[in-house]
Amino acid sequence: MNYLNIQLFAVFIYSIATAQKYHSLKDASPTNILKDYLLTSDTDVVQVAQRTFAICFGTDNLILRFPNEQDEQNFRRMLENVKRLRPKSVFSQRTEESSASQYFQFYGYLSQQQNMMQDYVRTSTYQRAILGNSIDFHNKIILDVGAGSGILSFFAVQAGAAKVYAIEASNMAQYAQQLVESNSVEDKIFVIPGKIEEIELYEQVDVIISEPMGYMLYNERMLETYLHARKWLKPGGKMFPTHGDLHVAPFSDEALYSEQYNKANFWYQSAFHGVDLTTLHKEGMKEYFRQPIVDTFDIRICMAKSVRHVCDFLRDNENDLHHIDIPLEFHILQTGICHGLAFWFDVEFCGTSQQVWLSTSPTAPLTHWYQVRCLLPMPIFIKQGQTLTGRVLLEANRRQSYDVTIDLHIEGTLTSSSNTLDLKNPYFRYTGAPVQAPPGTCSQSPSEQYWTQLDSQGQRNAGNLVNGLTVNGMTDVSMDISHTLMHPQT
Repeated sequence: MNYLNIQLFAVFIYSIATAQKYHSLKDASPTNILKDYLLTSDTDVVQVAQRTFAICFGTDNLILRFPNEQDEQNFRRMLENVKRLRPKSVFSQRTEESSASQYFQFYGYLSQQQNMMQDYVRTSTYQRAILGNSIDFHNKIILDVGAGSGILSFFAVQAGAAKVYAIEASNMAQYAQQLVESNSVEDKIFVIPGKIEEIELYEQVDVIISEPMGYMLYNERMLETYLHARKWLKPGGKMFPTHGDLHVAPFSDEALYSEQYNKANFWYQSAFHGVDLTTLHKEGMKEYFRQPIVDTFDIRICMAKSVRHVCDFLRDNENDLHHIDIPLEFHILQTGICHGLAFWFDVEFCGTSQQVWLSTSPTAPLTHWYQVRCLLPMPIFIKQGQTLTGRVLLEANRRQSYDVTIDLHIEGTLTSSSNTLDLKNPYFRYTGAPVQAPPGTCSQSPSEQYWTQLDSQGQRNAGNLVNGLTVNGMTDVSMDISHTLMHPQT
């Protein structure tokens, strides 16, 4: 059996059962060692405070406190060696090692944490949800899952939390600890490096907080970790957020479809630097249309009211998220070409005092989640009043993402179209440009509408306008015979 002798690493041990103690094994000799303990892969070890661990050896319970970070890190490394014989955790079973390594490296960068923290819709909504329900946090024990920088843990303390366990598996845990110490809340927030599926807590918690949502709500499979954390939640405890709604709607966007289609046409060249690429055109087309599009859009491109799929974070099981089947039925509101399905999500914080919503809808302020669209390689022409049916199937994969299959059919016809997309490989299309209205939505002249608006505001003075250009304040304006504005004469 793989084990460590407790003498090898103990720095400051209390034997709770015997009330005996010694301070440093460097002062211990074979004649004054009180007792030997073997730490095996099955031994329960729980971090209970900063650089402090509780270990259970049958009837003996030991508290180990390390005087410095280096000793703690040495202990952690030895502990990892001991526990490698343990069965794989739920997280390790469902995640490729390379994917997990890349994932935690990504979230270990301060720049990535900054990107999320500077999403003020996201961050401010969380703060309002927590502070607006301080009754749920005051003098309570809180668990922050995937704490990152620890910002949600700080919000919990602002709301009066007695204790917050901040669990973070990436290297960001060390930065979170620095923030805790520099803000003098070491007695409130306890940063625990590790995965929620692998760490141990010695007590149940009153509230679980987390920001587990990815693109299309489910990407990155962090929601499963969030649901897994319920094993530490007291009966009747709360989760912030409480449930999530994934919205799905058919859309029409010829420009987007043409953009992706034309990208694939690169591979249709028969003489690219003297090389015939056409044999790869079909595969290139498949690859581009397997990419979900991450950007934003005017909701008027949606051809029907969205279908809503609900995930209840308090009741759903993490295994329910391995295979998500969403039946679809849309009553088409406008005639046109359906190029695919659009996705966005809302989450609700159900507190005792108030309910707060965080939305990624195209009608809401933009967030770092944007919206997601999945294209059909073969678009469908559909008329107002017809019914579009089908389903969306999300199959979890070991790359912390999903394979997304969409299947659509016009009821009462033989017309159908389908596609399977790789949510792990999206195309980030957002450029920061203002969202444009869909073509054909203007019911009157935009030019006249603009001038009418100025008239109504009392800002238009016909004597100071030439062909729509304000010339008031210019010393002199020369016009050619075509009334083109020329440079001022000096």
